[in-house]
Amino acid sequence: MRELPDPFPLNAPLADPPDEAPGRPMDWLMGLTFGRVLWALLAGLAVAVVLNPIFGSPFPILLARVWIVAMVGLLTFQITSRWPARWRPAWLPSWVLQLVSMVVVVPAASLFAAVLSAGGTWEAFAGDSMRIIGFVFVAEACLMVGLVILLTVMVREREARARQQALHHALERSEWERRNADAQLKLLQAQIEPHFLFNTLANIQQLVATGAPQAPAVLGSLVNYLRAAMPDLKGQGSTLGREFELARAYLELMHLRMPDRMQFSLQLTDELRGLHFPPAGLLTLVENAVQHGIDPCEEGGLIEVTATWQGDGIVLQVRDTGQGLVTGQEPGVGLANLVERMRLLHPGSSFQLQAGPGRGALACLRIPVPESDHVHPGHGPFAP
Repeated sequence: MRELPDPFPLNAPLADPPDEAPGRPMDWLMGLTFGRVLWALLAGLAVAVVLNPIFGSPFPILLARVWIVAMVGLLTFQITSRWPARWRPAWLPSWVLQLVSMVVVVPAASLFAAVLSAGGTWEAFAGDSMRIIGFVFVAEACLMVGLVILLTVMVREREARARQQALHHALERSEWERRNADAQLKLLQAQIEPHFLFNTLANIQQLVATGAPQAPAVLGSLVNYLRAAMPDLKGQGSTLGREFELARAYLELMHLRMPDRMQFSLQLTDELRGLHFPPAGLLTLVENAVQHGIDPCEEGGLIEVTATWQGDGIVLQVRDTGQGLVTGQEPGVGLANLVERMRLLHPGSSFQLQAGPGRGALACLRIPVPESDHVHPGHGPFAP
């Protein structure tokens, strides 16, 4: 048995009311499908069958009156659905416009059909009390059925819109996961550079050969750095304390390369160490300070890394006294990926890269923290 078409399918694409009026008359009727017309006729038939026992007029006349009201109601719904947003006050929702229009139009259409069935003259209609009672019955029945159908359509549209929004968020998160995987691969390729790794191993070999006491510490820093450079395939995230340790390992290796040109300091309070934090997020800021601030500067400089509570969020600052910002230089891929990742994972986060006081640059990353997490930072908002 063939099923009737669904007049308001949940998988149909939804759109907000247009900003401009439809250009052609037929544009107002976009969405007026055969299924909607058929269901309106069937609803009118049901109303006519219910009212027929109390009417003295023939059933075809009653059915014609109800169908007139049903078609006018359907056209009203279609037109108000396409009503431009700029044609109504900003405080008036579109659904209120649809309800009010239905309450006004359905009784008016019922009156028109009643006068038409009375021969088309107002005197014939107004002079017959039975016709007036019949008009009231038809108007009330059609209005009740019309409002029920309209409210049902609104609920279905809200459900469909919620499903579309959920699908949009799922697609956006899937896109972020793809970008994150690409960024992790690029991070691995960019960070474990062969010449850098071989130079570091050669320096460690020289320290071991000369019996330098700092050789084990440097080797440990290299191991920690390599762990930081590897993508987190299991996606279990990290903590702010671990990210500071990884940043320290990286800075110690950079200090080995530039012992006279680079100094660094890291400040992190104990209450913030347990906060969950995206892997390699802090390392991206530190690498940017070394590569674009300290390394190109002949005099070198100092790198300061701090994390503090400010207001209702965490603020990470990476300041360097190196070369400073170059006019017209765009942020690198690493910073762009970090900003995009924070935007998707933690709405409300912000990032600023500006000239530092005196010389160098200051990178500031702010991530909001729910108030419930302020007391117990070990269960922070950055959980994977």
